[in-house]
Amino acid sequence: MRWIPLAGAMALASMYHPADAAVKDAIASGFTVENAELVQVDADAAWKALVHDVDRWWPKDHSWWGTESMLSIDARAGGCFCEIAGARQARHMAVVFVDPGRTLRMTGGLGPLQGMGLDGALEFRLAPADGGGTRITMSYRAGGYTPDDLSKLAPVVDKVQAQQLRGLADFLRKPVK
Repeated sequence: MRWIPLAGAMALASMYHPADAAVKDAIASGFTVENAELVQVDADAAWKALVHDVDRWWPKDHSWWGTESMLSIDARAGGCFCEIAGARQARHMAVVFVDPGRTLRMTGGLGPLQGMGLDGALEFRLAPADGGGTRITMSYRAGGYTPDDLSKLAPVVDKVQAQQLRGLADFLRKPVK
């Protein structure tokens, strides 16, 4: 598995500074984290990148098989946020709510949380920003039974998700060639 170990994830993620990041709440059985970025594109362009270009912006070091894999989001109820590397396959999350240009919600345990038997709801919300552009908010609420204290994972997940959202924002900020 290529997921960065806990200490490595914390060190790497500390280099990223999203427009807005927060651990909203955290207790032993779960947590909520939220990150936001402002991009100077309309919501339709942001949506297209979110859904159709996930393999180009999601950090490959936060996938199971790195550069060997292809990531995809089938943006329909029952669709899949999936990763395929030849015969190796992973369903990261199931798509449960789609409002194109506004909201994408998926459920499942991301990364090591999947193997821990935890579940969560990941939501991307796109909204017009004051002064133009689009504010993309990524929130993740995860929880379930574990003998471990999940509140200790919240800051790490927050930092990693800040990196993931930064990947989308940076992708949208690149000039079109």
